[in-house]
Amino acid sequence: MNFIRRLFESRFWALTLKEIRQILKNRQLIFLLIFPPTVQLLIFGLALSPNVDHLSLGIVDYARSSESREFVSALVENDVFDVAAYPKNQAELGQAVRNGQLIAGLVIPPSFDRDLNQGDSTDVQVLIDGVDANTAGIARGYIQQTINQYTRQLNPQFKTALIETQTRFLYNPGLSSSWFFVPGVIGLVLTLTGSLVSSVTVIREKDIGTLEQLLMTPAAGWEILLAKVVPLFILLMGDVLLASAMGRFVFQLPFRGNFFLFLALSGLYVFVSIGIGILLATLARTQQQVVLTSFFFNVPIIQLSGAIAPIESMPKFFQILSWLDPLRHYVAIARSLILKGVAVEALLPNILTLLMFAVVLLSISVRRFRSQLN
Repeated sequence: MNFIRRLFESRFWALTLKEIRQILKNRQLIFLLIFPPTVQLLIFGLALSPNVDHLSLGIVDYARSSESREFVSALVENDVFDVAAYPKNQAELGQAVRNGQLIAGLVIPPSFDRDLNQGDSTDVQVLIDGVDANTAGIARGYIQQTINQYTRQLNPQFKTALIETQTRFLYNPGLSSSWFFVPGVIGLVLTLTGSLVSSVTVIREKDIGTLEQLLMTPAAGWEILLAKVVPLFILLMGDVLLASAMGRFVFQLPFRGNFFLFLALSGLYVFVSIGIGILLATLARTQQQVVLTSFFFNVPIIQLSGAIAPIESMPKFFQILSWLDPLRHYVAIARSLILKGVAVEALLPNILTLLMFAVVLLSISVRRFRSQLN
């Protein structure tokens, strides 16, 4: 009781109340804490997907037979391709792909049905727009798979495979892409919002000239800084709860792990993002500078984290460099707890790394902030 009474009577509590009042009066800050995280989660969770479908396909059918029409039907039956045009010849087909009107083109030769009926091989030309390498690779793989299945139908002796596989998808049986992206987007939101809001809050004192007034009070430097950090931490944990609720009720994330452990480790990463923001505030002089500087730091952090694209798809150098990215470790923690429900022992390397980042970033930020106060 004496500790609580001394806390409420301390200079730190008075400074904390001042920061809370300023935050509540700042409508732009409240807007940054609520609206962008909600929109980012919805856009990234719903729009980002590694799957491709309804690709525009052009057909040049020189055979014009029942076999060629059956072959085209096999290509479009799963909605990966939609027949968008029937060019007259290969030149028109190539021009349509070049102009971006078609993603892929298929040329069926005149001897298509005759070769198949005689049991001979036949050549089918496929043109694919390779500007988007991911889409082009998926399109090529699907066309090849469809050709193999169609060939087995025509040749029953190849139906029985020597080795048959039975595949079971663990942790995401429905292969919902949002289950992969949303935990990463939660970390992305905390990074952007935490670093930007904390840096703007700290540097605002410089812009409006109240930092000098704080220096004239009996409060110590650590009390001034801690009074800024505590309200921000509470507000950013509100963002964690908001993002968790959207993940559960909008995207049906399973949250198989301990939810309170997830909140605790999210709080640890909130300290990391606040440390980044305060460090940026000590490097910049105005709010405009700190916003521009935050984009310079945050974009590489997001790109190397695996939140949007798998780390395994990156070059080897960047895979190694990503170990120095705190967001990578938080995304690994979030996905492991939400989708797999792993025990805390399996996350210890990531937890210790995040703890190290939080201590280092906050220590450097406090030291630089104290030097500016002096």
